[in-house]
Amino acid sequence: MAAIRGDFHRLRGATSTSSSFVQQTHVRTLSHRVTCYSKRRTCMKAKGFGRNAAHAAQAEEQAEETNAYKNDSFVEEDKTETDHKMFCYGDPLCGGEVMEVPHLSDWITNLDTYPNPMSELEYYKTNVGLKQIYVDPDDVVLKDVILNINRPFSGALFRRAGPRKVVNFAPEEVRAAVVTCGGLCPGLNTVIREVVHSLWWIYGVRHIFGVRNGYRGFYSENMIDLDPDNVDSIQHKGGTILGTSRGGSDIGKIVDSIEARGINQLYVIGGDGTQRGANAIHLEAMKRGLKLAVAGIPKTIDNDVSIIDRSFGFDTAVEEAQRAITAAHVEAESTPNGIGLVKVMGRHAGWIALYASLASRDVDLCLIPESNFYVEGKGGVIEFIKQRLREKKHAVIVVAEGAGQDYAAMAGTDASGNKLLSDVGLFLMTKIKSALKEDQWDFSLKYIDPTYMIRAIPSNAADNVYCTVLAQSAVHGAMAGLTGFTVGPVNGRHALLPITEVVKESSQVNPGDRMWARLLASTGQPSFEKHD
Repeated sequence: MAAIRGDFHRLRGATSTSSSFVQQTHVRTLSHRVTCYSKRRTCMKAKGFGRNAAHAAQAEEQAEETNAYKNDSFVEEDKTETDHKMFCYGDPLCGGEVMEVPHLSDWITNLDTYPNPMSELEYYKTNVGLKQIYVDPDDVVLKDVILNINRPFSGALFRRAGPRKVVNFAPEEVRAAVVTCGGLCPGLNTVIREVVHSLWWIYGVRHIFGVRNGYRGFYSENMIDLDPDNVDSIQHKGGTILGTSRGGSDIGKIVDSIEARGINQLYVIGGDGTQRGANAIHLEAMKRGLKLAVAGIPKTIDNDVSIIDRSFGFDTAVEEAQRAITAAHVEAESTPNGIGLVKVMGRHAGWIALYASLASRDVDLCLIPESNFYVEGKGGVIEFIKQRLREKKHAVIVVAEGAGQDYAAMAGTDASGNKLLSDVGLFLMTKIKSALKEDQWDFSLKYIDPTYMIRAIPSNAADNVYCTVLAQSAVHGAMAGLTGFTVGPVNGRHALLPITEVVKESSQVNPGDRMWARLLASTGQPSFEKHD
């Protein structure tokens, strides 16, 4: 705002008549920016920003300052539709909706507040280059960053993740628990470690517990103590030191256990089903009037969590899947009419298959759940494979586990409620072998399923850094009294997202976008959408 006011003063003092039109236009632009800024402050206060006095103080001060600028005599307000169309579209909250995260003060009156201890930490005090320790509570992250200048902005905005100047927990009162649920994924141990380290070293928390073997561990097993010493090197190990399981989300029993043990912060690491369970725990705690901050950290190796840029472990999974593809390519290229068939993870989303195939550049055919295909007949998968064998004398096929389930579906669900999948890799291998033998081809087919090898490895360097930021974002949010939220990067900026928004839908490959077109250009495969 200081920059805006300075621009006004410079323009007001200008006397050149040759540039008067430009000056007037600039004044109208700046005037509208101030007007929009003031209005959006009022709008945000009306939406419930600053649920207690301590959190509202900073915003109130900034709002008063903004109104002072607006009321200066040199501000010539412009209220025409044309100017609004010209200038309001760039305003991040003009037409947007902030997706608010629940706060403990929503049901707890006179919630205690404390200054964040981060500014007293030596490594922050001595870092002279650090301009800002705390995130402005008014900062938001846009869900959609591609805008059209001819259309008004309308979209979701999320509160920016990071440390707040005011927190709602004293270090000595915190009793935090960490739980991992669902399938294995690279990076689980890194997240556990960083939650513990952030609580311990940044906020001075000394009571941290690990819940054994998923949600059912709340009421069937004893918790274990966690501290920096016993989690120190776990980032180098695959799996999770806490153990995991599917199902077991008896919310009543879980909250009974939480209440009995005095837990007031819960960090839940898991996929969409796990996050729904975390939200149910938050709602039950709210119903009982408990001071319990529930922070979700989304985990799915398939990368199908909506809104966020990617899920942790995905980068590692793509890297490891590419190794399997390379092995399949070596096998295929080393024999006449060799075929390498690799099945990778991707129950409902083909992100791993897509990215691993693009990274490899050795793949001739990539099949994913989002793009229909047919196996036999003119223009089908088998005909394409025969064509590729004639042209190259070998072929490499990558298939996501959820692809082609119309051909080989199984009945029933697992403990998490997920539909059981048949082995589409074995199905394709059988069909390809049968067709080639029938036509008397001399060939060799090698089938590689690296699924459990990929899930069980430690995370790579990129995922380790990513897991660190996710864990710290969750801890900062919980200490600030936020609950019922999950964390993740949205367009490169880490944000706090209501769990209810994240679990509404899953992220899937769009066969109509440029990324899938890049894959088709790389493999040379047809779309297989139509059966001739």
